Amino acid sequence: MKVVDTFAAMQKLFNPAAAAGLNKTIQLNITGDDAGVYALKIENQTCELVPPESIKPDLTLTMSDQDWIAITQGQLNPMNAFLSGKIKATGDMMLAMKIPQLFPTK
Repeated sequence: MKVVDTFAAMQKLFNPAAAAGLNKTIQLNITGDDAGVYALKIENQTCELVPPESIKPDLTLTMSDQDWIAITQGQLNPMNAFLSGKIKATGDMMLAMKIPQLFPTK
């Protein structure tokens, strides 16, 4: 699986009810062989992949391509990845805490 392919799945997992009242953007800086910069805009209870240069992110997450794919496939717990330093986060940490509700994998 490629990193870019995970974003279609993210949009399918998106929970609009958890996004009530949110108008936020999340930038993902993915490192490794399949590196890239991606941005998700959450607005009006929708989630859209947007060009990263078009937004000022509220939250920026940085991680390896392998860790990102493992998270999206439910093989790596995002909170454990953050606590062990596999994910670096800057910006709105309250938004970071909402990600499991916004994109439930269970």
